[in-house]
Amino acid sequence: MLYKFKSRSAPDLIMLEPHGRQILQIVGKTPGPSGIITAAQIPGVMAALEAAVAADEALAADAQDDADEDGAERPDTVRLRQRAAPFLEMLRRSVAEGHDVVWGA
Repeated sequence: MLYKFKSRSAPDLIMLEPHGRQILQIVGKTPGPSGIITAAQIPGVMAALEAAVAADEALAADAQDDADEDGAERPDTVRLRQRAAPFLEMLRRSVAEGHDVVWGA
């Protein structure tokens, strides 16, 4: 399944189901086949997502420190910051223009 996020303020954003579900759960929305984030909800959604990104970055930094001490290399991974960046940009544009963000499967 794919999540397709839409806003009149930004191009459509398509995410694989696990990544879209993760972001929706972080921002307090129930993952499902469709839904809406109203323009009024966007500032809170952005704050929640940015806090989760910061927490993920801190966790990654701690893991890197542990790996450096063990002499092991950290495998390349796609972090939450990279997955959330296009969605955050959509949210920024949408709140600036007062448009909702909707999604469908």
